[in-house]
Order: sequence, then C-alpha cells, then structure tokens
Amino acid sequence: MKILLKRLRTILQYDCLYYFLLIINIIYIIIYVYNYELKSKYNINENKFILTISDIKIDGDKLALNFYEDLVGTYYFKNKKEKEEFNYEIGDKLEIEGSLKIPSNNTIFNTFNYKKYLERKGIKYILNINTILLKSKNRNILIKLKNLIYKRISNIKNNDYLYALILGRTNYIDNELYNNYKINGVTHLFSLSGLHVSMLSSIIIFILNKLRMHKKISLFLTSILLIIFSFIASFTPSILRATIFFILININEIYYLNIKSKNILYLTFIIITFINPNYIFNIGFILSFTITFFIILFNENYKIKGKIKSILIISLISFLSSIPLIINMSYEINILCFFNNLFFIPYVSYIVFPLALLNIIFPFLNDILTILITFMENMSEISTNIFNLYLYFARMNILEIIIYYTLFILIIKNKKIIILPFIVFVVYLYIKTGFNNNTYIYFIDVNQGDSTLIITKNKKSILIDTGGKIDFYKEKWALQNNKFNLMTSSMIPFFKSIGLKKIDYLLLTHGDYDHMGEAINLVNNFKVDKVIFNCGTYNELEQELINVLDKKKIPYYSCIKELNIDDNKLYFLNNNDYGNENDNSSVIYTELNNHKFLFMGDAGVGVEQDLIEKYNLQDIDVLKVGHHGSKTSSSELFIDEINPKYSIISVGKNNRYGHPNDSVLDNLENSKIYRTDKDGSIMFKINNNKLQTETCPP
Repeated sequence: MKILLKRLRTILQYDCLYYFLLIINIIYIIIYVYNYELKSKYNINENKFILTISDIKIDGDKLALNFYEDLVGTYYFKNKKEKEEFNYEIGDKLEIEGSLKIPSNNTIFNTFNYKKYLERKGIKYILNINTILLKSKNRNILIKLKNLIYKRISNIKNNDYLYALILGRTNYIDNELYNNYKINGVTHLFSLSGLHVSMLSSIIIFILNKLRMHKKISLFLTSILLIIFSFIASFTPSILRATIFFILININEIYYLNIKSKNILYLTFIIITFINPNYIFNIGFILSFTITFFIILFNENYKIKGKIKSILIISLISFLSSIPLIINMSYEINILCFFNNLFFIPYVSYIVFPLALLNIIFPFLNDILTILITFMENMSEISTNIFNLYLYFARMNILEIIIYYTLFILIIKNKKIIILPFIVFVVYLYIKTGFNNNTYIYFIDVNQGDSTLIITKNKKSILIDTGGKIDFYKEKWALQNNKFNLMTSSMIPFFKSIGLKKIDYLLLTHGDYDHMGEAINLVNNFKVDKVIFNCGTYNELEQELINVLDKKKIPYYSCIKELNIDDNKLYFLNNNDYGNENDNSSVIYTELNNHKFLFMGDAGVGVEQDLIEKYNLQDIDVLKVGHHGSKTSSSELFIDEINPKYSIISVGKNNRYGHPNDSVLDNLENSKIYRTDKDGSIMFKINNNKLQTETCPP
C-alpha cells in the first residue's frame, strides 16, 4: 500500500498529467457544446403536470417556482390572503394546471438572453400556472433540513441579508441599496461564492480545533458540512467549485500528495465540467475559477510578507483578473471598487457573515446584526455619492480577451517589460469604438413604444424617444422589490456595450408615456447632454422630467426647427400646434451618408397631408412608421408620396391596440417592413455609403 501511494505521489507531481487531462476535458466540452440539443419530455400542448418543487421565490404578487423536472413556473397571487396562505415547501409534489411557452431570446443587442440561460440549465419551457394543488408533502430528510433553515430565516426580523448571505437570495435586498452595492463593485459579497465557503470552513475548523478534534476527523467533518451547505445553497456552480477545491486541497494535505494548488484547481475544473459542461456559461463559475487561478499563479511567483500587504495584493489581482468578465457582463468598471473592497470584504467576511450564521441559531443577536448592517448600508451610500468612478467599455471579443489574459499572465510571471503594453492595451479597449467610422441607426425594441438611437461617424449620439411602460396601481403587498426596468436592465447596458459613454441629444417627439416614460430613468442613470421637446405646452410627464433636468442642470429646448450635429443636420418638420399630443409629435428628417431617414413619431394623417404639401419628401430610404402602424397614420397618399425603401414599425407583441393595422401593412407593401415584435431591435449600418441591416429577433 505504501509503495502504491508512493508511486501515486510521483505520478501526481507531473504538470503534464494535468495539462493532458485539461486538453482532453476542453475537447470534450467543445464536442458537447457544439452538439448540444435541448430536448424536453414535455409536449408544448400539455396542460396538466405532476411536479416537485426545487426552489421557491416570492416577490410581491409574483410566485416563481423551480421544479426538479426541468421546468420553471410563474404564478400571480390574486389577493393578499392567497399569498399569506401559501405554505408549500421545497420537495412538495404538486398537481398543476397551466400552459407551456418557449422563452424568448433577448431582443436588444448584447443584453441578457433568458432563453439561452434556461437552456444551459436544461430547461426548454416556462410554465404559466393557473391552479396548484398539493399531491404529497416532502419526506426527504435533507430537504426537510433545507426547509427548516428557510423557515428559520423567514421568521427572523430584518432577514433580507440572511437570505442573501446564507441562501444567495439577493433579490430580498432593497433595490436601491443593492444598486448602491453594485455601483461600489461589492455585490459579489452577497452572492454565494468561494469567499463564503472559505469563511464557513475557517469557522468550522476553528470550532473543531477548540474541541481538540483530530485533524483528519476535523477536515472530514468540515467537508461533510460544506457539502450540506452546498446542498442548501442549491449547488450553485461557484459554491460547488469552492467546496470541491477545499476537499481536494485537504486530501492533498492529509496524504502528503504534494500536488500544486494550480493543478488541484485544474482537477476541480475537470470534475465539475465533466459533470455538467454547461457550467462554462455560468458567469459566477467562470469568475470564481479565473480569480482563484490568478491568485494561485501570483502566489507561485511571489512571496508576500505581511497580512495587510497580502490583502492589498490579492484584492488588486482579483480586480484585474476579473476585468474582461465584468466588461462583458456589465460593460463598465468602477476603478475605485478595488478601494471599496478593502473595507467591505473584511467587514462582511469577518463580521457580518459570521454573525449572520450565528443569528440562525441565536435570533437574539438580530439587533446587533441590524446595527452592523445599517452601518454597512450607510458606508455604501457614502461611497456611492463620493467614491465611484465608472469607465464604460464596449464588449470584448474572444481575441481581445486572450490578449488581455496573455499579457496579464506574463506580468505575473515577472515579465515587467510587459506592463506598458498591458496599459496601452487597456486604454485601447476603452477608446476602441473611436476607430469605427461607420454610422449606426438602432430601432430599439421597447415593446409598445418608440426608441431610436443614431450614432454618427463622428461618434455623436442622438436618442429619439425612450419608450416606456405604464405601471398600473398595485396594493403594497403586491409590489415587487425586484421590478424589471427597461432602461436600466436593457437599454443602458446596450448603450454601454457599443461603447456609448453619453447621449449627446435626447429628442422627445411628444409627451406620451410610450415615447418618453423612461426619460427620467435615463437621465438619472446615464449622462445626457441636451434634451429637446416638441412644440406645444408641456404635459404633466414632461414637466416631471423638466424638474429633474433643472436639478441636474441639463439644458433643454422645445419647438426647434433644425439641429446641426457635426456634418449632419436634423430638420424638425412639424412646428404646428394641432391641439393634441400625437399630432404635435416632432417629425424629424435627416440625411446620413446620403441616405434619407424620416421619423414620424405618432403624427396622424392630417399632419402627413400638411407635410407633403410643404416639403419634398420623395424616395425616403428608411421610414419610422407613425403611431406604431395605427390606421390613424401612414395613409396610402402619404406612403405613395414618400415611397420608403424600408419601413420600421415599433410595436409590442400581441398588443391590445391591434397594431399594426392591416390597411397600413397594405400601404407599405412595396417597402421592406421590419417590426420590433417579430424582428426585435433593428440595426442599420452605413459603411462606405452602403446600407446594411441586422436584427435581434425574439
């Protein structure tokens, strides 16, 4: 046995063994992903299901259920009593009636794709739930333990951070507070990761050592408890990585195998991706591995003395190694988040997180935890207002990512001569969009609304309308904390992804909510230089925006006739006051690289008649169709006069207005019609005076 172990130790010393296994594993992943075809045991026409709950999330009136049978379901409580009486738990088997639907792709370029996200989790359909009945209660002991912890947390006062720190449920934290953490670059502290596993294992080992437990038994018990913790946390990839890595590290130590930490990390990667190759698409998993790899690589090449210096270096390495991943996830970097982490990481890791764990056992500690969390929230708000400096980066391609990490590895390996090229390359990433001389026009899918972004060849940006969705009144119990916001969730990330750092001109065609409802969110969350309103008196929504503009000292104008932007001129053709918001819409005409564009807002047939009498608008290349294709606009006479080559209809899927009207589609039949409900966002690219199109279909 000793001879066998000795031979095994010798074999495990060879780096080439792990490189070989890693190459085989990567080939396996590529083959798997390339041939991956998601299949479901369900037929889309099924409406009755027997399903077992694997996860439960309640947010306002919305109930989200995950099932072990590879389905996710959504149900909306009809009243407060129904919500309060909901008492199902994880592991319960349910009889459900509902309808299946295929999730949609993202319809705005470079934004989160929910369909692909579900596919990588093996889920093909979403279940819209109509009725729920209990078939049988859970009898699994481990799941009962999981439910017990969930129930324990739910009964503790101010439990939002307990949900986040122990169960990874960040959606319980107030939106504004969480956004502050996001600005400060510290949200990773509230999403379960290797940091939490490290802290938990340290606490367990400390307690067991105090009990004079034998080292092997101590490490064995710690491993078991970490596996249980991983189960309670639903085996999220980053937790799974940290747990397996911990177990392998301790096997290495107990049996004196002398395997390098880097090779143990490779082995961990191989094990996890062999179990599920789709984990390579999980950002938490990739971040966890990347940061751990570079910390290990740094420790192999440098010996840092002093705890404070070590914390500083590790924080810097973590920050630099995560930059490409963060850029492609949020398209922005808070360059001061490194300094923020110097406070928040030790504060959360050594004070808040351990106390949160103790709070589960000793609820009387809740008052102390509340005080500490309040202090943390105040520090986050101060940091948000004073210590943040965002830089926006366009999306990185695979070649740029490879170059970045190659240069970074060389620097860590003590190739100091590479530092200058590394800095130059990072600067290039920041300014690279300036080298693109094409003109872009994006008709953005904002559901039943309008929004168009123009980027000139000189990088001036004009946003015509913002879209907007009316929120209907809800009682307090039904309000969702994690409410979707089109501007901050999709549009601003899209702006950043294409390297846009500000909106030079925000043109609001008129004051209807579906055209300017997101304007306040825009100016509150993104830099806007100037705002231009249409003719006519300001309505309530416009006045609300003006109050915000005054506070932010953003200049605004109304009822202008033309706008000069570098070599381009925008003409505002409609300066009459027709006495209603739609007909008062700004009608904007411009020529971009000799291509004619006409944006009609919601102007009606009467305005169209006035336009063709006053202007020569023949042979328009791209028409933004008026009023979402309503029969009140786009008359046959007007369309025949302007003769558009392309017609863009911005319209919501299955909208209650019946847009676009069939008669309008008939009038436009001689043009190429694009619709945001069918084609998603539509991009026109003008390259060497040639018009190219691309869509982002659902």
